[in-house]
Amino acid sequence: MAHRALATASARPEPTAARRPVTDADRLSAPGGTPLILRITAFSLFFFPSSMVIKDIGAAGTVPMILSCLLFAFWLASWIWRLHDPVRIRYPGRLAGAIFVLGIIASYIALYGGWTGEASNTGLAAADRWLILAFASLGLILVAAESVRSMADMLQLLRWLLAGAFFCGLVGLVQFTLHINPMEWVQLAMPGFTYNGGDTPFQARGNLLRVAGSTFHSIEFGVVSAMLLPLSIWRALYDPRGKVWFHWLQTGLLVFAVAATVSRSGTLAAVVAIAVLLPFLPKIARQRTLATLPFVIIALFIAVPGFVGTLTDALGADTSDPSIATRVNNYPRVARMIDARPLFGVGPGNYTARGALEILDNQYLNSIVSMGIVGIICVFIYLVLPGVAALHSARHAVSPALRCLAGASAAGLFVAAVCSVTFDSLSFPTFALSYPLLVGLSGAIWILVKSEETPLSSAPNPPHPNRME
Repeated sequence: MAHRALATASARPEPTAARRPVTDADRLSAPGGTPLILRITAFSLFFFPSSMVIKDIGAAGTVPMILSCLLFAFWLASWIWRLHDPVRIRYPGRLAGAIFVLGIIASYIALYGGWTGEASNTGLAAADRWLILAFASLGLILVAAESVRSMADMLQLLRWLLAGAFFCGLVGLVQFTLHINPMEWVQLAMPGFTYNGGDTPFQARGNLLRVAGSTFHSIEFGVVSAMLLPLSIWRALYDPRGKVWFHWLQTGLLVFAVAATVSRSGTLAAVVAIAVLLPFLPKIARQRTLATLPFVIIALFIAVPGFVGTLTDALGADTSDPSIATRVNNYPRVARMIDARPLFGVGPGNYTARGALEILDNQYLNSIVSMGIVGIICVFIYLVLPGVAALHSARHAVSPALRCLAGASAAGLFVAAVCSVTFDSLSFPTFALSYPLLVGLSGAIWILVKSEETPLSSAPNPPHPNRME
């Protein structure tokens, strides 16, 4: 009897070992499984210059655009061949992306149908580029949301995305300190590609030289860096791999990138990013962030002579400032253009400024002129709905790490929505593809938060609604 009791007792699993609660550390330490092409695409957004194109394709023939279109093609093929069932998965980001595509298609059809007036060959080519951008953006949203199935997958993809942003920041640092452009070396190492122009690596403002990193323009550099800043903070707090000091160094370089642009848009972006993120940070991290902010400002004042004075002058400018005057003076002209073509505008990508004074530094104004009332509604939904959905996810997430991640995603998305008032964001290639990737990540977060509503198994990650077991 004693031998039988001993054998029975030894056969029983230890309750504490078998039923140990799954922690955030377990989920984050698990191996990631995001598709390699998605990770490469995320890194390529910042590594390959958008001024280098395949000549036969034109402006849409950049490396990030081609890879993003391939993602959409792979997603579509996997659905057709029944390797993937997207119908079972629902998230607001896909709805926002689909509405954005439909808005561009409606204006595109109106342009080609002659309903918006006679179009030139240049205008038709611009519309083609925007249609390609629409499907590339949708590809990023769909693949990111539906292939990131766990916190570990999310962390793996963010490492690649933030590595690209780190490269971009290093380029900006070299540009700012040495006044040389390392992206010219990358351009020389791209056989088969042609320089298409359009990038502005340097631009003077006051006593400082604004830089663009590997992006098209300093404003884009500042806004995109601020969009990724909350996600970099989350990664520094929760990533179990690598050196913590290096994670914070990457985060600090994003802060420097915002400062190096000496941009009103970049400053506004940083304020929005921190304001949205703060409530969802862990208590200690929130306290340390608030305590660190004054020292960051002092460090920027010391490291960048003339930074505070130049930025103060920019922020305190009134309508006598040419940049602000241009924005204000454009309103009557925009109203006349809307009256002329109210529904579908002049066609996607077809607004052409005849000079610097006619540039529409406002994506919403640009959208209503180029795509009409139908287009502006679709663009507004595309830029606002994902941020609202991410905020909803943050408020309902149970896991502290997932709640903070959702808050970081919401912060980046709200930066995009707010700063699209201050520059024509979707006309800039790095922003135009970075934003849908963040929308896709917010979709994956939405699905993960929904998964928390079901009891967690002992697996390192919660069940995913599209996972084949």
